[in-house]
Amino acid sequence: MKITLPGILLAAAILSSSALVAQETRSFKTICEIPVTSVKNQYRSGTCWDYATLGYFEAEILRKSGKAYDLCEMFVVNKDYMDCATHYVRMHGYSQISEGGSCDDVLAVIRRHGICPEEAMPAPGSLTGDPYANFKVFFPELERAVSRAVWKGGRADLNRFTTEEQAPLRNKEPMPHWKDSVQALIDSYVGACPETFTFEGKQYTPKSFARTLGLDLDDYISLTSYTHHPFGEWFVIEAPYKWRLEPSYNIPIEELLSDIDKALDGGYTVAWGGDVSGDFSRKEGIATLPEGIVPTQEMRQEQWDSWEFTYDHVMLIYGKAVDGNGKPYYIVKNSWGEIGPYKGIWYMSRDYMALNTTYIFLNKNALAQ
Repeated sequence: MKITLPGILLAAAILSSSALVAQETRSFKTICEIPVTSVKNQYRSGTCWDYATLGYFEAEILRKSGKAYDLCEMFVVNKDYMDCATHYVRMHGYSQISEGGSCDDVLAVIRRHGICPEEAMPAPGSLTGDPYANFKVFFPELERAVSRAVWKGGRADLNRFTTEEQAPLRNKEPMPHWKDSVQALIDSYVGACPETFTFEGKQYTPKSFARTLGLDLDDYISLTSYTHHPFGEWFVIEAPYKWRLEPSYNIPIEELLSDIDKALDGGYTVAWGGDVSGDFSRKEGIATLPEGIVPTQEMRQEQWDSWEFTYDHVMLIYGKAVDGNGKPYYIVKNSWGEIGPYKGIWYMSRDYMALNTTYIFLNKNALAQ
């Protein structure tokens, strides 16, 4: 997504449990904490959706088997960006080519293409002399390459024209062999996905490896909470990064928060998509609302409709805590490296979550307890 920070070395170990975490005069007492894998660093790439959701699936595997995996984010990037490019061309250019995405993208990639461990592909950015995922050059090149498949000379100046004026600028048909050139470009920046690889002494394909992870890919659902659609129904969230058009189930916000609590209390983590452009202190590692603001369903809708509130980040919720005054918080793993007083971990107040959540992604069995 659009929020990225300078790179810091990747964490190497599973996050440790702690009953009390202090930051200057503020302290947090942990109520529950579910084991998760190490904090990663998306660096200069808009791929929080990828890092957070693979972190979520790693936590699911850890919950079910006790085994820690490091799944490959760039495998997902490679497959998802090609899927996005194909969608763009099938939509005759009336779609979006974006670094951003959602949890649905990772689920779709694993379901369709499989997955591989981190060690089976080159390190992010290493093909271009950078040890981290840096898309500042890569993604503009990808946008140009994909748009040329549909528009004569690419899409750079099309916003100056009406729909009727754009018609002569469109290719009569997609450029021949456009998929080959786009795939080659993706491979040159993030690495080619392996057809086979060896892991722990056994040979796999990405699909056969995915089958060994013990994940039932039909178990995962998305929940949201907005009043421009009826509660108790599925709808596609109208957000630029939700190009796969996968629906979420709409419920009142208090019910959604209760479902987060139910999942965490039952030992399940939750992937979270929402807004971090407001009172989200990177320096303190704490997200809370200003004093006096009481989030409501109406306030959520007003900020969504006015674009004050956006869907710009995805993270992993894996625990609950309270501060010194007993105020409830969620413990969240980010993907900006081990920054801040909590080394890449953030404390998000329950009221912040109530106002700023776009959707959650979780195992439906967590709600059946």
